[in-house]
Amino acid sequence: MSYSAFRIFKEAITGHKGWKPVWRKPEPQLNYDIIIVGGGGHGLATAHYLASKFDKKRIAVLEKGWIGGGNVGRNTTIIRSNYLLNDNEGFYEFSLKLWEGLEQDVNYNAMVSQRGVLNLYHSDPQRDAYVRRGNAMILNGADAKLLKADAVRSLYPFLNFDDARFPIMGGLLQPRGGTVRHDAVAWGYAHAADKRGVDIIENCEVTGFDIQNGCCVGVETSRGYIGASKIGVAVAGNSSRVMAMAGIRLPIESHVLQAFVSEGLKPLLDGVITYGAGHFYVSQSDKGGLVFGGDIDGYNTYAQRGNLPVVEDVCEGGMSLMPMIGKARILRMWGGNVDMSMDGSPIIDKTDIKGLYFNGGWCYGGFKATPASGYSFAHLLATDTPHDTAKAYRMDRFTRGLMIDEKGMGAQPNLH
Repeated sequence: MSYSAFRIFKEAITGHKGWKPVWRKPEPQLNYDIIIVGGGGHGLATAHYLASKFDKKRIAVLEKGWIGGGNVGRNTTIIRSNYLLNDNEGFYEFSLKLWEGLEQDVNYNAMVSQRGVLNLYHSDPQRDAYVRRGNAMILNGADAKLLKADAVRSLYPFLNFDDARFPIMGGLLQPRGGTVRHDAVAWGYAHAADKRGVDIIENCEVTGFDIQNGCCVGVETSRGYIGASKIGVAVAGNSSRVMAMAGIRLPIESHVLQAFVSEGLKPLLDGVITYGAGHFYVSQSDKGGLVFGGDIDGYNTYAQRGNLPVVEDVCEGGMSLMPMIGKARILRMWGGNVDMSMDGSPIIDKTDIKGLYFNGGWCYGGFKATPASGYSFAHLLATDTPHDTAKAYRMDRFTRGLMIDEKGMGAQPNLH
């Protein structure tokens, strides 16, 4: 099934009778060359790039639920590459470039909207830190622009500029940042992978790994045994639980990260804003709802739901930044289960078990990393060597003292 303006016109005049499912519903085969455990954005992207960029065949994606039911459909849709450390900035800039060509690559409308991401600052030291960050971004080929208060006011005059404790002094703008429709990312990658022959097996939970003489040769699933030459695991917040079935203990904690959508409002925000005096970020969807979030809940969980203290904290941040939203009602809220590494940066690496590969530890950055994560993981699975932008994301960096500590915090910033 291919999509084009001509196809839309043809279906419109023929009663929309020619549309087909976006991907097939195949039965699992007994054996594959490569199995990807996890049918979220990262797993589907990996399968797509394995088939399209590395010409690999006989690939399966195993998803315990349905496509789009995990973190890829439970986030705030933001994409950006405004990082400080070179190892992170190069990777996320690579991801942003892939986002820019995504819709043509997968032949699917993912609603990529480069509306700009603005990080506000509220003090002179914070301004200096943003100057440094902006310079690091530019040196890595990204775009960055430091704005003073007057420039920010011309963009968003309704912000609380004169807050007694946290006056808005300016902001760091990345014009190429923005938002992407999260569900469409999953559907688009699934469509593209399926079109190249990848089997997407839904409702197929992995219950164990078949490890023989130090080599992983297959997986036990709720739909029977499936063999494979190589197995890549990309299961986000379930990373620790799944890898434990292979006897591997990860430097990862699972936490819930909540997000919220308000009732529909008239056009208000044409970009993405993050609050420099608290963890609050907000954009406006095409339906008019304000989409916002904040900190993780401070306890370990595999549940996709949160608790009220974080709701209160996020809403307080929103009211401090934009007092006029006080009467807007929250339409819905949800939680994504995120895998927090100990330095706040991801892992894309082989394991000590031959044939078993791991992709995880994405913390807050999983959605924006989707294309680069999939491409880098596909590169590793296809060539057994790390992609140039992901060489630092090794599993053993914690024992080697080579942490990528972007913000000086890991899973528990209150303990640092």
